[in-house]
Amino acid sequence: MEPVADIHTNQRTLQTMSRKQSQATLSGTSDGRYVALTRDIRVFVEPTYLEERSDPEAGQHVWAYTIEIRNEGRQTVQLKERCWEITDGNGKVEMVQGSGVVGEQPVLKPGDAFEYTSGCPLNTDSGFMVGRYTMQSADNATFDIDIPAFALDLPAARRVMN
Repeated sequence: MEPVADIHTNQRTLQTMSRKQSQATLSGTSDGRYVALTRDIRVFVEPTYLEERSDPEAGQHVWAYTIEIRNEGRQTVQLKERCWEITDGNGKVEMVQGSGVVGEQPVLKPGDAFEYTSGCPLNTDSGFMVGRYTMQSADNATFDIDIPAFALDLPAARRVMN
């Protein structure tokens, strides 16, 4: 699991984080996933609260998030690095960076998709994450693609995204 700080979600913070991704197309999907499109690579995120792994009385909350990366472009690309920005309700930001995702650096040919699931423990009952992947094309050029800002909320919490 990715190490994270205490996080609290609010609408203004999510809007601010989404504005930082001005080069991407950000939107939600009818199935509740968050989505960003950058340079013909679409990233879907679906967070899920893991009640069975959480202990609210002890201030421990755990979410899984499933990410699908879909290459809708014409060239083969490889995911080389990830960078997460995790912000708590007090404005404290934690950066998490590393090589690949879940121990892999997947290669995506045109039309290919890669899906993985990871986790995020928090000391509060809500939060959000946003990030980017560094990709490398077949001609060795590198570029960043956006991971959309997504909320980590309890199932009963009302989710508002603009």
